[in-house]
Amino acid sequence: MNKAIGIVEMFGFVTAVTAADAAAKAADVKIIAIDTNKPANAETVEVPLITAIKIQGEVSAVKAAVDAAVEANNAIAAKTKD
Repeated sequence: MNKAIGIVEMFGFVTAVTAADAAAKAADVKIIAIDTNKPANAETVEVPLITAIKIQGEVSAVKAAVDAAVEANNAIAAKTKD
């Protein structure tokens, strides 16, 4: 079987954990990492923490998991808009 890796980037650690939870529940995948990243010039500009979740599994499962993670991210983003 073909294996795949999916990566979804978003703002904020709590959002990433929520998206990873949705991904893991949506398909038979493994969350292999939740990575945080802060831009080099973050001290001079207001930027949120950029977080990426990395998902591994069969191609169709990873696609379903990525879709679920994106949907969870978008739901949180819609609630937090000013």
